[in-house]
Amino acid sequence: MSEGEFGVIGSNRIGRVGLVGCIGRFGILLATSTWSLACEPAQTPPASAQDREARGWPAYGGNEGGERHAAWTEITPENVDRLEVAWTYHTGDVSEGNGEWRTSSAFEATPILFDGRLVVCTPMNRVVALDPVTGAEHWAYDPGIERSARYANQLTCRGVAAWRGGESEAGAACRRRIFTATNDGRLVALDAATGVPCAAFGENGSVDLMRGVGETKWRGEYQVTSPPVTTDDLVIVGSAVSDNQRIDAPSGVVRGYDARTGALRWAWDLAPPGPFAETLQRSEAGYALGTPNVWAPMSVDAERDLVFLPTGNAAPDYYHGDRAAMNHYGSSVVALRASTGELVWHFQTVHNDLWDFDVPAQPTLTRVLRDGQSVPAVVQATKMGFLFVLHRETGEPLFAVEEQLVPGNGAPGERLSPTQPVPERPKPLVRQSLSPADAWGLTPWDRGWCRDRIASLRHDNPFAPPTLKGTVMVPGNGGGSNWGGVSVDPERRLVIANTMDIPWVVTLIPSEDFAAARAANPGVEISPQEGARFAVRRELLLSPLGLPCSPPPWGTLAAVDLDGGDIRWQVPLGTTRDIAPVPIPIPWGVPNLGGPATTASGLVFIAATMDDYLRAFDTSTGEELWKARLPAGGQATPMTFVAETGDGSGASAQFVVIAAGGHSRSGTKLGDSLIAYALPR
Repeated sequence: MSEGEFGVIGSNRIGRVGLVGCIGRFGILLATSTWSLACEPAQTPPASAQDREARGWPAYGGNEGGERHAAWTEITPENVDRLEVAWTYHTGDVSEGNGEWRTSSAFEATPILFDGRLVVCTPMNRVVALDPVTGAEHWAYDPGIERSARYANQLTCRGVAAWRGGESEAGAACRRRIFTATNDGRLVALDAATGVPCAAFGENGSVDLMRGVGETKWRGEYQVTSPPVTTDDLVIVGSAVSDNQRIDAPSGVVRGYDARTGALRWAWDLAPPGPFAETLQRSEAGYALGTPNVWAPMSVDAERDLVFLPTGNAAPDYYHGDRAAMNHYGSSVVALRASTGELVWHFQTVHNDLWDFDVPAQPTLTRVLRDGQSVPAVVQATKMGFLFVLHRETGEPLFAVEEQLVPGNGAPGERLSPTQPVPERPKPLVRQSLSPADAWGLTPWDRGWCRDRIASLRHDNPFAPPTLKGTVMVPGNGGGSNWGGVSVDPERRLVIANTMDIPWVVTLIPSEDFAAARAANPGVEISPQEGARFAVRRELLLSPLGLPCSPPPWGTLAAVDLDGGDIRWQVPLGTTRDIAPVPIPIPWGVPNLGGPATTASGLVFIAATMDDYLRAFDTSTGEELWKARLPAGGQATPMTFVAETGDGSGASAQFVVIAAGGHSRSGTKLGDSLIAYALPR
């Protein structure tokens, strides 16, 4: 169920920094910069607006299948080191979680390029449409969420979705729409041209998603953090539910709504099939409570009428007892018939998930070569650091998956799966164990402390169950991979994946001792898991100096052969500049949240790290070619596009855009900047 935060490591500054760039040569002056566009066309733009969208970035994941790959080639490995800030837009939306706002913010958004405008959402769910060349604001919409509410997964919005409507409606208001879902549980339809709510959709432009999911204990227990998806005349949306609070948490139902009217067309309840489902508590709409949910981004195969869902695990995360059956659809990749919500297939990545090993990332749709044939595939990154490659039409693994025996001896009353699925290829991208002999520290004293701490805990297997003694989780609930997902370079046949590799400790607490444990440990995450026999304590396994007890790298970037499954290269991602006791940029790799984007010219763009940089890597070799210091944490996925300069010459330029607003729970610097980079002329 968790969105996979990784806590605060080391010492980090909080602040708001920014510099507004400008465009000069074509007469558009935003500030005092001398940055300007080329006078000659950098490359030929597509023939039509529809083609331009298709080759730009019309969906959260680049395309509906989430490949995060762009065909543009103006920025190359040879000239990427010349990139400069083209413009900066400040949203004004940031929360440190104190004073007026109880909830902190995370600017995790990736804009889309739709109808010639760059559209992005802020952590407070304002939606803004910008000129892609200048960064000038065209329109802004504020849904007016309750900013002082207690939102379970911070204030965040990862992106919006676009809907193209019908050609017969040319010129009509809301013919093309932007859909956004909010932290307070609403689905909103906006006119793509003006940002005005579409009055015919739901009630004055919005649908209340909280209606029918069960009673919430507080505003923000149920929220939506990832973008919806659209296909044909439907908009489909999941939800995020607060972790580890109670077994009867709000339903994780996934729903498809009519994109024109907001009428509910279908609902897929994640309750298990069979007689166990008859015993479950249900909402007023009949949806089962405490089911897995779909908090991460979804993807769509419109040609096959399929929508792909990455599911979390059932509530609560770390103890299921006699409710193990509730995880039937948990921690799985699920394919539904998009038009009806009918189940087509599902593949489970973790059986009876007791570790919060949700499927955290958008299923990435691509094609894999098998015996000379091109096969439609789904590449799924997981918190375990595994990549599962599945046949898109059947869910069958395209690389063999072995059911490996795993440890038993769980908490009293727990039911454990005797085996867990492990792909033979690709090999795991992160470590799968941490013993006392593996302990790491900056000093012998630090290392000795970590060694003793690991020895005092259960540490025998990545699938060792949570215990009252305490269990080392490697990887932890943050991953491995998280919501940033992967990028696929179809020309080079590579999957690009960033991962983090830091240990956690999970300790079960008898429910009757919950209140005393929380009172005795202020500042530590201790959650009640109401209705279960045990509460849970969850924390990073850090040394007294505040660094992970596992050896670096703590974050990496890797390239995996799409067809053969071999790891081509893997390099540390990020430096210790902003997490170590002394700000020295040692290239050990650091925890990261966000994802990569690739280009046809052979570049990987990625921010994500805790040292506040946007970087470019050579896709073929993993060599770092360029980096730019960001004014705040870049815990988002970049995007890239080409836009005409608008001077009448037909010239165009390629831009790379990243949200730099930080992630308060991770301790990175907060801010409100959306920054575009381009080559100078």
